[in-house]
Amino acid sequence: MNGSDHLSRTDPGALYRELSRSNLPATKKWWLGVGLLAIVALWGIGCFVYMMKTGMGVTGLNRPVMWGSFITSFVFWIGLSHSGTLISAILRLTNATWRAPILRGAEALTAFTLMVGGLFPLIHIGRNWRFYYMIPYPNSRQLWPNLRSPLMWDAVAINTYLLGSLTFLYFGMIPDLAIARDHATGWRKKFYNVLALGFRGSHNEWRRYHVASTIFAILIIPVAVSVHSIVGWDFAMAKVPGWHSTIFAPYFVTGAIFSGIAAVVIVMAALRKVFRLERVLTVVQFENLGKLLCTMSLLWGYFYFSDFLTVWYNRNPEEWEVFRSYAGDYLPLFLVMIGCNFVVSFPLLCMRRVRRSIPALSFVSLLVVIGMYAERFLIVVPSLARRNDPFIWHNYFPSWVEFSIMAAAFAMFLLLYMIFAKLFPIMAISDVQEHLFHTSDRKIGDVTVESIAMPHDTGKGGHG
Repeated sequence: MNGSDHLSRTDPGALYRELSRSNLPATKKWWLGVGLLAIVALWGIGCFVYMMKTGMGVTGLNRPVMWGSFITSFVFWIGLSHSGTLISAILRLTNATWRAPILRGAEALTAFTLMVGGLFPLIHIGRNWRFYYMIPYPNSRQLWPNLRSPLMWDAVAINTYLLGSLTFLYFGMIPDLAIARDHATGWRKKFYNVLALGFRGSHNEWRRYHVASTIFAILIIPVAVSVHSIVGWDFAMAKVPGWHSTIFAPYFVTGAIFSGIAAVVIVMAALRKVFRLERVLTVVQFENLGKLLCTMSLLWGYFYFSDFLTVWYNRNPEEWEVFRSYAGDYLPLFLVMIGCNFVVSFPLLCMRRVRRSIPALSFVSLLVVIGMYAERFLIVVPSLARRNDPFIWHNYFPSWVEFSIMAAAFAMFLLLYMIFAKLFPIMAISDVQEHLFHTSDRKIGDVTVESIAMPHDTGKGGHG
């Protein structure tokens, strides 16, 4: 099959083989990658056990900075989780015709970032064997846990979002699992047969599937928005300088979508390269993601400017000291945040050449991810380090234990994603087939029915 052939002229069997390359038998490189990631993850688990046995003193946390890299990582990973389910749901509801190749990878990204991010409150609580404090249940003395605690809000919100995201991911995979079942042999055929739930592709099944998909998409959007709003309220409800702000909920949601889109670009570029999906993940998808990224960069800049303007105009001494620390001890992080999130990224994203260049767009997305982690750190730490009384001011820097656990979280995310891509179709095969049906010429008898594609779905965007 010539690489220049139009994807719409590929027969269904060849199309399946092309879109399911990730499910081929594992290679030595795959096992090597899994082994290295597993070693990093196990090292991080060992550091966590050491911290649990020795005490939180092995971290850089100390009064008054009691929230550090763990809470920063928690907010960061939960923000990345907005990449998939929210974007996928919005694209489904708006019927964006270019969405098909990015749906599955983005939805899987949401599930795994939630799994990783949800671990950090457990790591941070110190006496980890009392994790049940986060579960809202009455104990033997009929005393309920503190429902005003942000820890309780996060536990409820994250578990709800994780359950909804996994359901959304699995439900969207059912038609593809049925396709995989019909092509697979051996243990994979039995595995897919169980997960496909007897789906055979009848008219009634497809009708119910599309109705249920629309309902899921409608329901998951307010859940996704509420989750990061609650994470923002973790800070905004506290009377801490720099945190007690009414715009934190929309500010956090905007930042989460911003970093999430950047993460989707990076993951899609990696999948395109590793599994040779150039004919599926085309410039069209990346250019549209670049437009979304450009819009969110502008919104993020607006929210940050609004927050800074009110503090500068009010000149409340306690809040102003927090912002002054950005020009002192935290100046490198502040420059990284502003440069990566707006000063560098926004002008580049406004250029069509950058949006249509996958390496350039991936580089800008990486800058955004780095800048958003710096932003999370600047939200969490300086407000505590410069809190109220100058007599208790104290700077914070993560210890080797914290760096090890953060590296293990990243390795765990990659490990989960690699295993998922090996076991399940990483491309939304049925959605791609549906897209091709509506955007390609078809012959009925002696008559050729012309494509009903929109202008942006034709031309170079549909070629490898």
